[in-house]
Amino acid sequence: MRETLYGRHAVCESLRAARRRPYRLVMAKGTVQTTITEEIISLAQAQNVRVDTVSRNELARVAGTDQHQGVALETSEYPYTSVDDMLDLAQAREEQPLLLLLDLIQDVRNVGSLVRTAEAVGVHGVIVQDRRAAGITPATVNTSSGASEHLLIAQVTNLAQEIERLKTAEIWIAGLEDVSGARLYTEVSLTVPLGIVVGSESDGLRRLVRDRCDWMMRMPMRGHINSLNAAIAGSIALYEVLRQRTS
Repeated sequence: MRETLYGRHAVCESLRAARRRPYRLVMAKGTVQTTITEEIISLAQAQNVRVDTVSRNELARVAGTDQHQGVALETSEYPYTSVDDMLDLAQAREEQPLLLLLDLIQDVRNVGSLVRTAEAVGVHGVIVQDRRAAGITPATVNTSSGASEHLLIAQVTNLAQEIERLKTAEIWIAGLEDVSGARLYTEVSLTVPLGIVVGSESDGLRRLVRDRCDWMMRMPMRGHINSLNAAIAGSIALYEVLRQRTS
């Protein structure tokens, strides 16, 4: 099956990563040439991808949105990978594994933001559920500014069971939620082989997932609002891992 990516950064990073099979690049007539559009065309030509120029209305039809920034790429589906590939990547880099696990996050904007942060801090892979959760759709790719194209992402059927498997591989699991007994995220050692679990926007972590975490972490809150957006909280925790591992 095919899907259509849209947005300059999403299309450019997909062509850079070269993990999908690109079929056709579609550009809007009158699009102002910039460094990134020139790179997109150059990458497409280097990969023998057909380049078509159409009206902006036609491009909106092809992309399925008018938020295309003048460019769309018809390509193969997202190449999901395995959790074993993530652990192999950590070993190849001679680094302690760092995984991000998303427990039924349904908003593609939150998934895209977390994927973008994960790629930026050097996460070895992201694990999402294959049902009742957002996957790596063109909207996710766009929100992540194309970071998803460079990152290993796996879909699993049962996240709780996957956590158990990770624990047998000596990966510690930290849940991100302000519950009784949760420790401040800055007061926990995050330099160990680690998986961080972020819960859904409305319900947080499910009980079966929470019960399998080795510890829970929370963010300090001083204002009237008592919780953070899932993507923001997860990004803060990931950067704390990076801080601890590079300080």
